[in-house]
Amino acid sequence: MTSSSTFDRLLDRVNAGERLTADDIAQLAATPDILSVGMLADALRRRLHGTRVTYARVAACAFDASFANAVPPVAREIRITGCPTSLTSARAAVESAKAVAGDRLVSGFCWQDVERLGSNAGLPVARVLAELRAAGLEALAEMPMDAIDDEAAVIDTLRQAGFDRLRLTVAKAPAAERTGAMLRAAALQARFGGIRAIGPLPTVLDALRPTTGYDDVKAVAIARLAAPNIPTVQVDWQRDGPKLAQVALTFGADDLDNVTASDEAPDGRRRAPVEEVRRNIEAAGFTAAERDGRFHPVS
Repeated sequence: MTSSSTFDRLLDRVNAGERLTADDIAQLAATPDILSVGMLADALRRRLHGTRVTYARVAACAFDASFANAVPPVAREIRITGCPTSLTSARAAVESAKAVAGDRLVSGFCWQDVERLGSNAGLPVARVLAELRAAGLEALAEMPMDAIDDEAAVIDTLRQAGFDRLRLTVAKAPAAERTGAMLRAAALQARFGGIRAIGPLPTVLDALRPTTGYDDVKAVAIARLAAPNIPTVQVDWQRDGPKLAQVALTFGADDLDNVTASDEAPDGRRRAPVEEVRRNIEAAGFTAAERDGRFHPVS
């Protein structure tokens, strides 16, 4: 970046609640001074959330498997994985998940799945969303910004269909392209609202262009700085791993998504999944708080 005077100026603006400009974000994304970027993002996340870090225990189950056997009582969200080829089968999977979930949130599918279901059934996507919503689906599991042509039209369609807890993700865009996606996400939030969280780390691993830990934590920091109007910046506990997740908390992330809902602890209570999560959060200097799939705190 960055001289000390530039950093101090940006930090003063962040602490004062001022939003950094697109030029500021571009310069931060280009700098090799990752620690300064992380400190700015940490200052912003602390202004927004204090020391609180949330986590959600998620029970993931394939659409064609038995939800009854895959959803433990401690799960706060039921997430359908995979996608059938027909709307009838997708709706049946949602109904089965909802029957087990009760008042817990059911999520599943991605935007491309919705489009494919509509195409296969000869129906508009609005009709597909309405049927899935009526069956009990409350949220899409993924909305990869780098795989959607008209993000504004998609978000408008989802909002009109009653999906008001949107989670934007990145499929496999390289680090250099994610900054623009985060700035677009902030603009979409300002225009439509309803975006609850953003996951800036890729959901699809590219063996030819793997990301590095440096790229990943920097992407988390840029997401926080570029989109201060989106409440939550997430990392995936199971996909990204405990070490990266823990470091990401100090670079602007405030939520650990997809914590396993299993309570099995063959090596003792301290090695139980939820205890490991809480221990990692607290070791990073934060306060752990469990949430449900609707981002409400669990007492």
